[in-house]
This record gives sequence, structure tokens and C-alpha cells, in this order.
Amino acid sequence: MAYVSQEMKKQLAPTIKAILKKYSVKGSISVQNHSTLVVNLKEGAIDFIAQNTHYQVNEYHIESQWTGVAKTFLLELLEAMKGPTYFNEDDAMTDYFHRSHYTSINVGKWNKQYEVTV
Repeated sequence: MAYVSQEMKKQLAPTIKAILKKYSVKGSISVQNHSTLVVNLKEGAIDFIAQNTHYQVNEYHIESQWTGVAKTFLLELLEAMKGPTYFNEDDAMTDYFHRSHYTSINVGKWNKQYEVTV
């Protein structure tokens, strides 16, 4: 069963924040429903809007849907969000879902758009 605690968030936060700082992006880290680690990107130097108008990043298609700095950033961020203890033993064919935790990356929020800073 997927589970992420506030303690786990605290352990992963320094690495996540370092990646955000490296790419000049501001964001927040939260835990949703005790199973999902969420990073909401608020503003930054990367222009996500020019590449994709969909603000909820599909972590399974970063390689194919993103390019350039945005792709590199998202892949690094996802890796940091997973952390060293991440595992995924999901098997959709048998309806078996077992992983350490889920991840979610949002560019902006439903009530506040991501702002590109130059």
C-alpha cells in the first residue's frame, strides 16, 4: 500500500528544493491523502506553457511530451521525489498495486497559473 509520511517528505525536501533552486523555479511540497508526494510549481525561468498547456504533468510521458530544459528539470525532479527507497511493483494485469508512494507534479494550481520569470 502506498504511503508517504510527513517525515518522509522532510527527508526528500532538501534534494527537491536543491533541484528547484538549480533551475530557478519556485514551488511547494505537500503530501496528499497520505499516499502522494505533490510538488506544485509556482513560478520560474522555465517556460512550461510554450511547450504544453496541460498543467498536470504525466510522469509516465515526460520523455515524449517535453523537450529541452523542461524535460531535464522534470526528470530530475521526479527522480528526487521518488528518493532512494522508492519501489514500484504494480501489475495492472492482475489488478495488483504495490509501491512505496505516488508522485504528482503540477505546473500552477487550479486557481493560480504558473508564472514565467525572466
